[in-house]
Amino acid sequence: MYVLETKALTRRFGGLTAVDAIDITVQEGEIFGLLGPNGAGKSTALKMLTTLLPPTSGIATVAGFDIVHQAASVRRVIGYVPQLLSADGALTGYENLLMFSKLYDIPKAERETRIEQSLELVQLGNAAGKLVNTYSGGMIRRLEIAQSMLHRPAVLFLDEPTVGLDPLARNSVWEHIQQLKSRYGTTIVLTTHYMEEADVLCNRVAIMHQGKLATIGSPMELKASLGGDATLDDVFAHFAGAELESGGSYREVSRTRRTARRVG
Repeated sequence: MYVLETKALTRRFGGLTAVDAIDITVQEGEIFGLLGPNGAGKSTALKMLTTLLPPTSGIATVAGFDIVHQAASVRRVIGYVPQLLSADGALTGYENLLMFSKLYDIPKAERETRIEQSLELVQLGNAAGKLVNTYSGGMIRRLEIAQSMLHRPAVLFLDEPTVGLDPLARNSVWEHIQQLKSRYGTTIVLTTHYMEEADVLCNRVAIMHQGKLATIGSPMELKASLGGDATLDDVFAHFAGAELESGGSYREVSRTRRTARRVG
């Protein structure tokens, strides 16, 4: 069963075609990665699928809802963690989750349970009463994932989920992403520049180049297609014709993501 499907999905900005007639299907419970060099169109694709940007042409459905004609329904069944910070540093972790539970219209009687479950999932229970501007980069990202999962979305979209994080924080986020799939069966669509991340997390990946889909398949299939001891980095370089180009404080993560917003 496809929980996400696009047909000739296209987005143009004047004379620039950022996303060029892409066809993608994602199965329920799958972790699907969108890879590509800077400017390949992966973040633009994600913005269309999350209803933040209307397509120029083509169609797409998420959990059975059309992203243009049923945008409100799409927003009710998805979670989205953008590159830019979505957690408020002036609030505690708990207060951030409480605010999001209200935004998601979670019934008042269920809020405390949902918040506790979310904090437990990302192992932030002991830090719930601390201001987010004291969190490390990895803790902030885990809190943002918790926020996005409060309403139990059918599809979770993650735009560069570990950008700016050190290897330890990155591994921690990977573990929690995998837990979302195993515990809730959540379908996850993510963009990343890290080939190791895609190799570890994704059931299938699509490599974008100049707005088009260059190839799609499981990491194992794509590596096997090149033969020998090919890595996913080799696959990326082969299909995208490019080489690929760490945690910090709240301020550092904010600065990193402001920069990252301009490169997707």
